[in-house]
Amino acid sequence: MTYATSPVNDVRQRRWWILVLAAVAQLMVILDVTVVNVALPSAQAALHFSNADRQWIVTAYSLTFGSLLLLGGKLGDLFGRRWTLVGSAAGFAFASAAGGAAQSFGMLAGARAAQGAAAAMLAPAALSLLNATFTRPAERNKAFGIYGAIGGSGASVGLLLGGVLTQLLDWRYVMFVNLLFAALVVLGALALLDNQAPANKPRLDTAGAVTVSAGLFGIVFGLSHAETTSWSNPLTIGCLAGGVVLLALFGWIEARAAEPLLPPRILTDRTRGASYVSVLIAAASMFGVFLFLTYYLQRILGYDPIESGLAFLPMTVVVVTTATVASTRLLPRVGPGTLVAIGMLLGAAGMLYLTRLGLHPSYVSDILPSLLSIGVGLGLIFPTVMNNGTRGVEPADAGVASATVNTSQQIGGSIGTALLSTVAASATSAYLSSVHGPVRAAVHGYTTAFMWSAAFFAAGAILAAVLFGRAKPATATAVAQAGQAPGRATESRRPLVVLRSSEQQDADGPTPPPRRAA
Repeated sequence: MTYATSPVNDVRQRRWWILVLAAVAQLMVILDVTVVNVALPSAQAALHFSNADRQWIVTAYSLTFGSLLLLGGKLGDLFGRRWTLVGSAAGFAFASAAGGAAQSFGMLAGARAAQGAAAAMLAPAALSLLNATFTRPAERNKAFGIYGAIGGSGASVGLLLGGVLTQLLDWRYVMFVNLLFAALVVLGALALLDNQAPANKPRLDTAGAVTVSAGLFGIVFGLSHAETTSWSNPLTIGCLAGGVVLLALFGWIEARAAEPLLPPRILTDRTRGASYVSVLIAAASMFGVFLFLTYYLQRILGYDPIESGLAFLPMTVVVVTTATVASTRLLPRVGPGTLVAIGMLLGAAGMLYLTRLGLHPSYVSDILPSLLSIGVGLGLIFPTVMNNGTRGVEPADAGVASATVNTSQQIGGSIGTALLSTVAASATSAYLSSVHGPVRAAVHGYTTAFMWSAAFFAAGAILAAVLFGRAKPATATAVAQAGQAPGRATESRRPLVVLRSSEQQDADGPTPPPRRAA
């Protein structure tokens, strides 16, 4: 007598493959924020573009990514996650191939912009897929712990990968490597998912899409322009002011639209709103360690690209470990507000420790403790805010809620990069005007940026404690009441199977496998 494979176990197994699919997509999007940084000098020498043009290779990606995220999230809700993942991953691959084969500055910058546009659809589709697949609290916490670890460590992975590819192969491979990631996403989406687009597609909120995309573009461009010019530059002021006005207009439109691009109910939930604010602050703060510590390691200590990437490796390991433990063991007990606030405080402590850096530090005693503290902090913050930033939304809103998380992270990173770059440059100039030389002045600029990053983290701890309040993770009962059946395996290629909640399984015992004739 034999037993067939339980359909319940089959669906559960495919859930974890869906997590792998979403994780690969997220890793590709996040590491491409930083993977080109260490390759830029080599690309500049090969394509003969100026120092003034160099920053556009980074900015082109962030401009299209940040400004199109909400629209990309909505398109995923309208057309289904399967084809959104396939189309955006394929677009990312084509853009990466064009960038790797670039023969001019314009071709490379255009490829980076196209990468950003594809990422704006890919990132929210991956996160909303995770949100729809994992609805049982225990499994959801574990899945978001892994996914959040990638969000918190992907930038440092990008630095290491970029250094290895540039130093051992060629700068073009930082673009070509995306072909492998994109192929895995396309094949995984085709194998694992059915396309579950709504039967009656709502009209796209065109006015909202135009105003929010233009507003976000203005803010990201203004922040990038301030980094390379000044905050008093007329173009900087005009872009930032125009962006704020357009976003205000977007809010007015959404409050009156019959089918808004960003339904106000997504933002008015206290826990979700607190998550969006927290991820913005964390992203602004963490760029202090990635950007300026990289400068410090390479320009002051003389590290090569691979050594710089390896220096961040302990932090990456700590982020991954902490994120998994925090999501599965701590979040169900203490709630999101406590975890995020503690994570922010650990980030602040790590940044403050970096302000002690001088000309001849010891990596083990002067740098490593900071990276470990910041790594634990990011491991507490990112899975928590990604989990709670998408919890409880209706299926039709999952993509745009996921896009809001990513938008907050992207805008926070742009604010952090621009503001901290300005602070560091001003501190360096002021220090250089006295009796100190350029090297000491540069170190003073970096440590000043670390101080500001610590202040951002500290402010984030206070806001997290206030905004989250006493919010705790939803139980299986609360998930069911929110209209999402616990354990429902959405986006599955095989017939959907409704799994019993963990509470029911504990009471009823394990599900016996169905018999078939011997």
